[in-house]
Amino acid sequence: MATRRVWLVRHGESESNAGLPTNGPAAAPLTALGRRQAERVAAQLPESPALIVSSPFVRARQTARATVERFPDVAYEEWPVQEFTYLGRLHAPQTTAEQRRPHSDAYWQRCDPAYVNGGNGESFKAVIARARAFLDRAAHHPVDGPIAVFSHGLFIKTVMWTLLTGVTDPSAADMRTFRHFDGVCYVPNGTIVELRRSGGEDWRVVAGGTAHLPELSTAPETAAATRLD
Repeated sequence: MATRRVWLVRHGESESNAGLPTNGPAAAPLTALGRRQAERVAAQLPESPALIVSSPFVRARQTARATVERFPDVAYEEWPVQEFTYLGRLHAPQTTAEQRRPHSDAYWQRCDPAYVNGGNGESFKAVIARARAFLDRAAHHPVDGPIAVFSHGLFIKTVMWTLLTGVTDPSAADMRTFRHFDGVCYVPNGTIVELRRSGGEDWRVVAGGTAHLPELSTAPETAAATRLD
């Protein structure tokens, strides 16, 4: 039976990752380092993808651009694989990740999977449903070959966590477990995580790597580096 392969790629370093102020969760562009990381990701792919997919957020689209340029004949699509935007309007214009940290901490301390923060945020239940919808779409896409998906740290962790645990309708206890997983699972900018699925089997997670990103080989694995995207 044919095996479906998906390369989940975290975007390159964004201005938000670098501690700079941004204008909402979708707007942060890549830094110069992030653009170099995008080029390394494109060069690292072992073969041409059959489809290139990006989140609609700027930093993911900019990261995907290098791969689109390397494989100009490959179709490009945007799917709802954007970051988990649980702060909603509390992610105010011209704020840094550190300035938003109290709102982030309060959200996770509340630990309510159905809670919608800031009036228009995304609930934890909703992001789990979005991750499952992504997996279903990728599994049944008619394209023949690997799919390269440019996404975000917390969303990639959500996809991995729902596969590893089997949780699709999370409770408060599940949300606390995810928060722990978030803290111990390090997904640096530019990481590639592969998913594989054969026939009617469920997806399998293939551990990612950062050998193509030498400046990350000895980078400190801090929770802040991945939680505040």
